[in-house]
Amino acid sequence: MITSVLELEPVAAPQPKRANLLLHCGSSAVSRGELAVSRTPLPTATHKPVSHMKVLQTVEKALLQQCITITGQAHGLSHDGARYFGLLEIQSPQNADMHWVVGIRNSHDKRFAAGIVAGAQVLVCDNLCFSGEILLARKHTGHIHYDLPRIAEQAVDGLRGFWGQHNVRIARYREQRLTDTRAHDLVVRSVDAGVMANSYLPKVLQEWREPSHDAFAPRNVWALQNAYTEVFKGRVDLLPERTMRLHQLLDAHVGLN
Repeated sequence: MITSVLELEPVAAPQPKRANLLLHCGSSAVSRGELAVSRTPLPTATHKPVSHMKVLQTVEKALLQQCITITGQAHGLSHDGARYFGLLEIQSPQNADMHWVVGIRNSHDKRFAAGIVAGAQVLVCDNLCFSGEILLARKHTGHIHYDLPRIAEQAVDGLRGFWGQHNVRIARYREQRLTDTRAHDLVVRSVDAGVMANSYLPKVLQEWREPSHDAFAPRNVWALQNAYTEVFKGRVDLLPERTMRLHQLLDAHVGLN
């Protein structure tokens, strides 16, 4: 699958490493300026579209109010500008392995509600994963323009808690060793759990058996998670649901839930 790679635009002091937003085939990386002038459909009696830029700015304001610093950003549009996915890199406690990120999405074609989700990016490979439920989800119906700031503030208020839980998750994943037999069983079960389609099975297994990155050579649950996220690169539109379902499966295996 062809993908395009969008470098995050630094919004603070430059960092040694910048996260990337991998866009699936048919998507386009755009700047903030291009996002600001993207077309928003006219409202109808039941559908009240909110511009992609307003969703982004509402989330940024809510982050600022919580004293959460944004250190980088990337934006992409697809389906003739009807669908938006953005990525904000967040200043996080010193972590040699990961950066925190916030994923933002919006659609004008009723494909999904405006939303944000907490995530993390693995620095060695630029793999992205999202954790927990989508923290903001508001359909484009009446009063969304008034409700969005309040909902965004409530959502952002829970971000640190989700990232704290994710730290615990990753520590447990690294501690839990996996045999090939158990890993293969989890991969098969992940299809039943809706993590991926059958066609992904050989790709994930190949990445487990021969990791693309030396950091995932240890045979543990952390390496298996990154086998998935390495394969999932290029479909950022599907990534939040995929990685949340994956975490449910892996959390159960390591006894977290």
